[in-house]
Formats: sequence, C-alpha cells, structure tokens
Amino acid sequence: MSDVQIRFATDILRRLGEELNPSPDKGIIELVKNAYDADARTCRVELIQTDQPGGSVKVVDDGDGMGADDIEDGWLVIGRSGKSPDDRTRLGRVPAGSKGLGRLAALRMGSAAMLTTHPRTEKDSRYDLLIDWKDFEDVEHVDEVMLRIEQSRRSRGIKSGTEIHLEDLKIRIGRLVVKRLARELILLADPFGDDPEGFKPILNAPEFTDLEAVVQKRYFGDAEYHLIADLDADGRAKASVVDWRGQELFSANHHELSTSRKNKLYRCSTARFDLWVFILNQTTFSTRASTLGEVRTWLQEFGGVHLYHNGLRVMPYGNPGNDWLEMNLRRAQSPEERPSTNTAIGRVRVSDTKDLFVQKTDRSGFIESDAFLELRLFAQDTMEWMAKRRLEVAEKRRARERTSGPKKTSRSKQDLNAVISKVPTESQQLLIDALDAYDRSRDREVRNLQKEVQLYRTLSTAGITATIFAHESNASPIKTITFSIDAIERRAKKALRNTYDKSLKKPVEKISRAIASLEVLGAATLKLVQHEKRRISHVDLHDVITGVIDTFNPFLDEREVNVEICLCDGAPFLSGSEAAVESIVTNLINNSVTAFEHSTLEMRKIVIRTIVEDGIFTLRVLDNGPGIEGISKNNIWLPGETTRTNGTGLGLTIVRDAVKDLGGEVDAIEYSELGGAEVAIDLPILGV
Repeated sequence: MSDVQIRFATDILRRLGEELNPSPDKGIIELVKNAYDADARTCRVELIQTDQPGGSVKVVDDGDGMGADDIEDGWLVIGRSGKSPDDRTRLGRVPAGSKGLGRLAALRMGSAAMLTTHPRTEKDSRYDLLIDWKDFEDVEHVDEVMLRIEQSRRSRGIKSGTEIHLEDLKIRIGRLVVKRLARELILLADPFGDDPEGFKPILNAPEFTDLEAVVQKRYFGDAEYHLIADLDADGRAKASVVDWRGQELFSANHHELSTSRKNKLYRCSTARFDLWVFILNQTTFSTRASTLGEVRTWLQEFGGVHLYHNGLRVMPYGNPGNDWLEMNLRRAQSPEERPSTNTAIGRVRVSDTKDLFVQKTDRSGFIESDAFLELRLFAQDTMEWMAKRRLEVAEKRRARERTSGPKKTSRSKQDLNAVISKVPTESQQLLIDALDAYDRSRDREVRNLQKEVQLYRTLSTAGITATIFAHESNASPIKTITFSIDAIERRAKKALRNTYDKSLKKPVEKISRAIASLEVLGAATLKLVQHEKRRISHVDLHDVITGVIDTFNPFLDEREVNVEICLCDGAPFLSGSEAAVESIVTNLINNSVTAFEHSTLEMRKIVIRTIVEDGIFTLRVLDNGPGIEGISKNNIWLPGETTRTNGTGLGLTIVRDAVKDLGGEVDAIEYSELGGAEVAIDLPILGV
C-alpha cells in the first residue's frame, strides 16, 4: 500500500474562472472587496485600453497590504477562508471575502496577474508576485507550477497598500459593462451614508464621474414618505413613517407589523430598513427645491431597494429588473398607495456576525436560506403595513372630497357667473362661449381618463376571468370534450367503416385541433401567473424562449404559422424573473399572429434569433406579415394604441416595460428582411 493524494488538473482553474464570475464587472468587484477587507479607505480601478481584447485592469488600494506569509497562506489559498465574521479588521469591519474563489475568477480575466503589495507592518518591505497563466497550460496538475514571491526594499514615501494588475485581458470591456461597473462601485459601500471613515471605491472613467455626481445630490429630503424599520437581535420589529418635513405620520410595534407571521419573531440578523417614497408629479414638486426631472433621473439610476451585508452591497439586489421585495408585483395587484422600484429608493442593512447569510458561489446573491427569507418577509411586512396606513388616509381624504367636491364646484360656478355679470355686456357672451368650450374640453379629458381607467379595470377583470376559465376548463370541460371526441371517433370508425374518412374525418380533426388550441391558451395563462416564475432568480434565456414556443406550438400549428428558431451558441442567462422574459416572448409572438390576420399569405413565418456580444443578449423577432402600418413606430409602445378592432394596445407596452425592468432596450423596424415587422431587444446578461 502507498499513500496517495487528491490532485487537481489545471483545467479546474479555467473552469472556475469562467463559471464563478462570468462578467468582468463582477470579477473586478471581488478584488475591490479584498481592498475593503484590508482596511483600505480608497480603492481605485483603472481600465487601460479595454475597449478591445488585450487591455489591462489595475486595482490599487491604500489598505494594510500583505507580507509574504499573508500571500502564501491566505491570498494564494483557494477554497478556504481565514476570515471569520467574529473577527474584525483593524477599523472594525466585518470581512467580506469568502474562500478566495471570486478572487481567482477575477485573476483569470487576464493572461497574467501581477501583485505588488506594501505591508503596513513592514515599513521598508515590498513584495511582488507574478502569476502567468500560460505556465499552467504546459503541465497536468496545479501543484506542478511553482510561484515566486519577490521581496525588495520599498521606495521612499510609498505607503502601505496593494496593487493588482490584470494584463492582456481575454475579453473586451464595452461601454455598457463600464457603466454597470461604475454603478456597482458607487453603490458598493453605501453612498447614502455619512461615514467619514467609510470605504470609497473609484473608477477612472467618465461614466463613474457622471453617475457619482448624480448619486451625491441625494434627494431624500424631497421624498413624500420615509419608512424606517428596525429589527433587533431578538427578532422584534418596529417601524415608523415620517413625511418630507420629518414629522411622524404613523408608527407600529412588532405586533402590528408581523401579521403575516401571526406575531412570531423574525429569525435572522439585526437589520435596518429605510425606504424613501416619492410622489412624482408637478404638484408635489412645486414646493420642493429640486425639480421633478432631476429626481426622476436619480431614481432611474439608483432606485430600488439595495441590500448591504456587513457594510458592503450585495448584488444583484436593487439592480435594474431585480425587484427582490416584489414591490412592483404588489403594486400591480393593489396599486393604491404602494411604491414601485421607479418611485422609491431604499436600503436594507444587515449586521450578520453569525454567518447566517451565505452568498452563492457565483456571487449572484444570497442562498435563499431561512434567514434570508425572514429578512425579506420583515421588509415586505413593513411595506404592507405602510400601504394600509396610507390607504386609510387616502380613503378618508376621498370621502371628504366626494362630499365637498360638488359643493365647491357649485360655489365656483356661482362665483364665476357673478364675475361675468359685472363685465361689459358686449364681452359677457364671449366669456360664456369661451368657458363653455373649456367645459367641453375638460369633459372630453375626463371621459378619456374614465375610458383609460375602465380599460385597465376591464383588463384586470378579463385576466382574472381568463385564469379562472383556464383552471376550470383544463380541470374538467376540455377533458370531457377530449374524451367525448375520442369516443365519437372510435365509434364512428367502427360504425361507418370505409365511409368515415369521407363523412366525419375532417370535422373530427378540426374539433381535436381546436381543443388543443384551447389547452394551449389555458396552460399559457396558468403558467404566466405562477408565483415561482415571478421571483428573481437565474433565468436561462434560451430555455424560456424554447419553452414558450413549445407551449404555443399547437396553437401556431392550428393557424399554420411556422416558427424558425436560430439560437446562438451557449446558454446566456441573466438575473431577473422568468415571468418577465416569458411576457416579452409571448407578447411578441401574439403580435405577429395578430398581424397575420391582416395578411393573405399562405406561408406564415416567424423567425426568432438570438445573439450575444460584449455582455449583451439580443433577441430579434420578425415575421412576414404586413409590417407596421396604420400607426407610427413611436406610438406602437403607447397603451391603448392599436390598429386591431378589438385590440387592447397593451402587448408592446408590456414588452417595453418588461425590457426596461430588466435593464435593457427595445426598438422596432417597420419592414424587416421578411417583409413584416421586426422587434429587437437588448438585455444585459451575467454570462453564457
């Protein structure tokens, strides 16, 4: 018998690098977090000619640096973390790094990585380490490559800190990635706080400067409401809401907040939840120092609820399209007095000294443990409580307005008539005619608004009815029809024998196809309302696209529509909800099918193509229908705008809003290469 050991093939380094941090911004963020753990106050990221492969990245901090032992026994050790949440750094920070996997993935972005560090504990020392990844290509096992830590004398005036230089990048870092990195760096260390000793990452790029100027303006004082909720170490919650003047409007204890838990304690770490809610209209901002446009821009860049764990932000919570507290869903279900990610900005700050919150290996958020779910429930319960209190106030206000409104209108009319009676007689009729025209214009506006409100109410009712119909029809009537038509077919074939094909075959097949179409519509409706699909998760875009097509195939076959799918290589994915992506694909297919109603083509064709380039996933859906006719391209996105007699005009509006929520862009071409319309969607992805 001989002793043996587990050995790792060098290919594991490549796989870890590609799979753990599939996007360059996430890899760079991991290196910046290392600077935070080293008690750096500033960390500068430099991108050097990264618009093409072959560029380089420098990450420079003013932290404590590392000695030879720190490098060998810590920085170079992969898969084990010497950092414990019970241990605090020199500045009292809870370490953010975990197992060094993220650092390895970041270092693999280039062909080589150069480490230069000046330890705080060794005033005269400098250490250098070069990792040339080509050295690992010529050997079979990782431990066959020897690395050398070079020690030299530190130059005069050089303070402690570390520089990591990633050379000869394998990928291009495009404009959208730079903008995303800039946003992530700005938000990383809670820019909404006021800690002078806090951590400040910096990106040497115009995108960073522009966004930093936006975030530093801080329009919190213009929020209509500020929700403040605290969760103590025992799991007890309390909350209050103050207005923009700082006056308390409502407050609640644990008993009033935890109704969803039947007053049980929340089992997670201590936390603080702040949410600033804005009323985005000109009337509200007439009394504010800032403008409505400024606040809209600020919320567009930084709105949503961000999650901070032991001082550092955790992605993707609060990213565009990541509604982890389901604010938009709850607003859609009950829109009154509820904020959305477009009208609010917030942060949840968690102090976790017991390692209850564990990040996923690919750094795409926390594992949804009991502690994480309890934290989310705490935040959702406090928002639910605030919505109920605000709704109570709104109901009282509406009751007063319903009583006083007609009286005020009548008094105003009397006052106006009195004024008109005092002007010269020759001018009275002109005034009366002008006021009558104004009344007619106002009445038309009111009727239009009433129609729009009624449209949404009708659609909500239709959606509820369709869901009930889909559930009930799939459960019994459709099955009954299916079994009955099968029985008719069997008995007719037996009774009619050779005459069956001539007399009954075609109508029986038509009924069968119609039933299949009904089953598709019912199944699609039920799938779209599934709760799991509305949750934020890892979404495989190709799986969703093919899944929607598979669901609709019988429906499309019935209408003789051929769908050609041309998917790019790989499995592109993003962080978002499967329901959002499904709604995009479903509405685009429905749009094409509807367009065919105005076409006399015998061969109806829809082409779905995907492309991935520079971290952007492009989805193109085109058909050979009549194209965009009877409506301008700019108006197709507006709700209610449609050329179809019984259409709602909401399909492309939903597409536009869903794409925006996912952080993407959408455009349309009136006449594509197939002759019909084409819709192109760009979405930022995490990897392929």
